[in-house]
Amino acid sequence: MDVDFYIHGYLPIQLGGTTVYITTSHVCLAFIMVILFAFAIVVNRKIKHADPTKAPTGLLNVVELGVETVDKLVYDSMGSKLAPKFQNYIGVLFVVLLTCNLSGLFGLRPPTADFGVTLPIALITFVMIQYQGIKYQKWGRLKGMFEPFFLFFPVNVISEFATPISLSLRLFANIMSGTMMMALIYGLLGKIAFIWPAALHAYMDVFAGALQAYVFAMLTMAFVASAAETD
Repeated sequence: MDVDFYIHGYLPIQLGGTTVYITTSHVCLAFIMVILFAFAIVVNRKIKHADPTKAPTGLLNVVELGVETVDKLVYDSMGSKLAPKFQNYIGVLFVVLLTCNLSGLFGLRPPTADFGVTLPIALITFVMIQYQGIKYQKWGRLKGMFEPFFLFFPVNVISEFATPISLSLRLFANIMSGTMMMALIYGLLGKIAFIWPAALHAYMDVFAGALQAYVFAMLTMAFVASAAETD
């Protein structure tokens, strides 16, 4: 039987003599962002109409718990000086990655199974690392590239540029491998793989997806906090 890895091109676009396509990853990512925007609007309205003198219930209680958990995690990982500046970004980063990773449960192709999605996110982290390093260490950031002595400069440069590559490849490879394995199971076994692969989804999508989103967020915080060290 044919095995479908959910990689399809829908709309060809001519750019400089080259044909590029709107793919499944673009469509799924757009759908996920619409869902997240809708969720944010609903939560925002509930917050505006909530009674501040009463304890939150239902959805607001869940959202408050999630926000407090992320804020504490960022504070513990980055310290009181950096945490207020990065709490919102880390929270959004984790929610977007987690939603993308779990989207395979609902028949979508996880956008994070596309290197074209994970690499730009990792490059954002790379820019933040360099900015914080220059902001807090000034010339010490450049000096550190020649430590312990000047012959290590090429090694240190490679190490810096390896950060976004390793971040993006780790996330991409884990989600892509899970997507391919589930596609192989459904494609090769057909109708008999109807119910029992739920256990595999629990690992490939839920466990691995949540773990990879957490790891990416934690490494982002660790690298940025390390770059901001002044002592």
